[in-house]
Amino acid sequence: MIPTEDKPSSSVARLYDHIKDQAISFRIKPGERLNEVDLAKKLGASRTPLREALNRLTAEGLLTFERGRGFFCRELKPREIFELYQLRATLEVASVRLACESATDKELDEVKDFLLETGTDRGSLSSEQLVEFDEIFHERIVSFTRNSEMARVLKNVNERIKFFRWVDMDNRRNETQHEHRNILQAICARDVDKAAELMNRHITRRLDQITAAVKEGYARIYMGSEGLDLD
Repeated sequence: MIPTEDKPSSSVARLYDHIKDQAISFRIKPGERLNEVDLAKKLGASRTPLREALNRLTAEGLLTFERGRGFFCRELKPREIFELYQLRATLEVASVRLACESATDKELDEVKDFLLETGTDRGSLSSEQLVEFDEIFHERIVSFTRNSEMARVLKNVNERIKFFRWVDMDNRRNETQHEHRNILQAICARDVDKAAELMNRHITRRLDQITAAVKEGYARIYMGSEGLDLD
């Protein structure tokens, strides 16, 4: 239960973080309606900060709202995820081009160190941990553009495809780190075209690949999976 004595802004933030985590991981099932009365009681919150948190999550695409019916968890739709990947590819290819021009040697050395520190998997890391490392790598590259709007949009896209990426990572754990090193090497060489090509190849997914992964995602949500801990 979330403490009720918090200041309103703090209460909204706590509610937002809690429900966001539930929506990202689909502990709230796809298409499930959120009962605001029950949710407020369960979380020990009043309806006003709860509604504000739900509205924020709707604006960010993690929930949907239907007039007269209320708030729902978003569906796992292959076409929607495909379009988010198209957006991510467009954004990150543009970002890596800018990074080749603006990243300092010190910043790139720090990313090298990060890849060395996190690059030994040997099957011991969960898909959630690997996706977290992957997001850090990509968000650092985008930070080199000095463009806060690009960074904000990428963060939102990452949150909306995170569950899919947990599923996808199980099939790509041996490729991802190698591809990161190649992308970074191209940036360090200031090879704009090669870095852009490698980034595009690294991110792009076909619709049939996404459809297959979404089916696997539904199986994990409704039947459970040892490979993905959602608890």
